[in-house]
Amino acid sequence: MKPPFCHNMTTSLSRRDALKSLSAGFGFLAFAGLSSAQAAEENKNSALAPRVPHFEPKAKRVIFLCMRGGPSHVDTLDYKPRLKRDHGRASSYGTPWMASPWEFKQHGQSGLWISELLPNLARHADDLCLLRGMHCDQPAHAQAMVQMHTGNFQFVRPSVGAWTLYGLGTENQNLPGYISINPPTATGGAQNYGNAFLPAACQGTKFTIQDSSQRNRMIDRLRRGEANPYGINNAVNEQFSKSVQRSQLDLITALNREKLQQDKHNPLVEGAIENFELAFRMQDAVPEVMDLSDETEETLALYGINEDSTDGFGRQCLLARRFAESGVRFIELGHGSWDQHSNIQTALADNCVETDKPIAGLIADLKRRDLLKDTLLLWGGEFGRTPYSDSGTGRDHNHKGYTMWMAGGGVKGGFSFGATDEHGYEAVENKMHVHDWHATILHLLGLDHEALTYRYAGREMRLTDVAGSVAREILA
Repeated sequence: MKPPFCHNMTTSLSRRDALKSLSAGFGFLAFAGLSSAQAAEENKNSALAPRVPHFEPKAKRVIFLCMRGGPSHVDTLDYKPRLKRDHGRASSYGTPWMASPWEFKQHGQSGLWISELLPNLARHADDLCLLRGMHCDQPAHAQAMVQMHTGNFQFVRPSVGAWTLYGLGTENQNLPGYISINPPTATGGAQNYGNAFLPAACQGTKFTIQDSSQRNRMIDRLRRGEANPYGINNAVNEQFSKSVQRSQLDLITALNREKLQQDKHNPLVEGAIENFELAFRMQDAVPEVMDLSDETEETLALYGINEDSTDGFGRQCLLARRFAESGVRFIELGHGSWDQHSNIQTALADNCVETDKPIAGLIADLKRRDLLKDTLLLWGGEFGRTPYSDSGTGRDHNHKGYTMWMAGGGVKGGFSFGATDEHGYEAVENKMHVHDWHATILHLLGLDHEALTYRYAGREMRLTDVAGSVAREILA
């Protein structure tokens, strides 16, 4: 993170001289940093300090596997024999029904029907809770994606991760409480991990994770111990030592606190203070968590790391486990696009190959580390696909009925909840709207979605607006 240093400051001084000159000019700035006692008090009063939930939680943290573009439920997790029988016949929607070109089989003791596209995930059938009656309000990517993340597609609202952080805080003050890895850009952008009117500290932190051929350069620089390259005059390319960064940050913090004393209440300034401090602490914590050199070859292989097709998403999944172990409250992983209007046989198969092994590896790794029981896994996209096709080579958007799944974190394993009609077009049984999905996620985290509110624009705002019901049938 880059503090908003003044850019029109004199350039006749070196960066360090300018910093010393500024520090000497303000009596209230003559300190080297907070004492350990002061730091402890700051953490206790932080917007991210751990908080007691409304009731006993089933899950302590969330990992959301976001499949951007709308995965085809009728080709992956929603078996429709009738669709196979009616293949090629005219549907009631004016275009022919299109059967899945992939076979479905029952798996596990539960006998859940899962497509041959997901052989590794199928081995964990008894851990999955399939939500086959999902539906939302919009068939357009951007609006549906934003609604999936914030509950509202019309107005800028806090994301589900921000609400989670607001309600529970975080268990590690040296890492962001909410991390979004490779988040969607074109479909809602930062709104999908934004804080909107909630405290700025609740916003998600964006991470970009690349496969083994393109490392994240900023993380590599931090890992080598190189300091923050940004200073008072950004035109000068000079690395700062950690002690100088600390002095620089103390200066900015003191100025911000002076501003805060004048304003009495200023969320932007409060957020800036917390974010700058967090960014400073992250220089030590982030490289350690993201360094995979201490993982065994067996673990790397479990996630498909160093394999061409699975390396990229495999790294995301392994890092999600490491972030979860380190106390990060909400972690989102992004993969896509699953928007297959044509060429579905190749494109959907590729998507599944890239994600199936890493996700199965994540489930297996969490289980053997005894983390799955209190980690809530979520999988899905903003909507599904139609069971009919104009071209016969792809499927269109379908917001009326689709499938997502949950695992761990207090949900029933080997369980199917809800259903679409016999062709897979519309949710008809135990329908679950996005508001219901959000209410259930919060409930599993020990939060009452009706009580988790924030006063804004003259009313008590909440993630589920004025709707949402907890799907108690899926609770373990």
